[in-house]
Amino acid sequence: MLGQVEGRTVADVLAWLAATRLTWRKSIEYVAIDMSATYRSAVRTGLPQATVVVDHLHVVQLANKMLSMVRRRTTAEMRGRRERASDPEWKARRRLLRNREDLTDEQFATMWNTLLGEGTIGQTLLTAWIAKENLHNLLALARTGADRHQVGYARWWFLTWCADSDIPEVRQLAVTEDRWRAEIAAFIDTGHSNAKSEGINRVIKLVARNAFGLRNADNQRLRTRCVTTRRARGHLRTAQL
Repeated sequence: MLGQVEGRTVADVLAWLAATRLTWRKSIEYVAIDMSATYRSAVRTGLPQATVVVDHLHVVQLANKMLSMVRRRTTAEMRGRRERASDPEWKARRRLLRNREDLTDEQFATMWNTLLGEGTIGQTLLTAWIAKENLHNLLALARTGADRHQVGYARWWFLTWCADSDIPEVRQLAVTEDRWRAEIAAFIDTGHSNAKSEGINRVIKLVARNAFGLRNADNQRLRTRCVTTRRARGHLRTAQL
């Protein structure tokens, strides 16, 4: 829905919410968003009764981005150059981004032993990988009925590992997780996700790119509504938007 609204500030979101029906706004109990502080602030102001839930996909993406940053930095510092295809850490980059349960024992052993044999570079990467896995284990408690003690222990283990790692990117990941603690806890409690809206947003952006600079905002909204609302295709009019 917000993909059809110009601007990405708190005021823009609040203006869009103010234009909707009051009964509809009051009926909203949960709002699933990505890790956008702007949207979180707007939802808290415009929908004070709603619980903000952060989508776990974006938390996982943040952890994977952290791991890639650590890999690039350590290679540059230790080898004095950019990564090359012959570097063991480059060869292991895809396996590092996968979860432990998605790796066979052979794949895991190959990745672990190879990086461990690389000394400081490999040990740093494995430390960051474990931090990513600890965060994944925390998120995996969603929809399992885990009580607050289980969730608290998983979170404590993740934060402790990050604090002891002495890796700037890993510690920053812990800081970010702490800032979104309430929203991540809400995801673990409810399991809500914004996957459907992300899919719609992807289609909206694709239509906008295919329009090659369409300047008429009403026509652009009509095009995206027709694409994302198949049942109403052929019955939409610009005036309805």
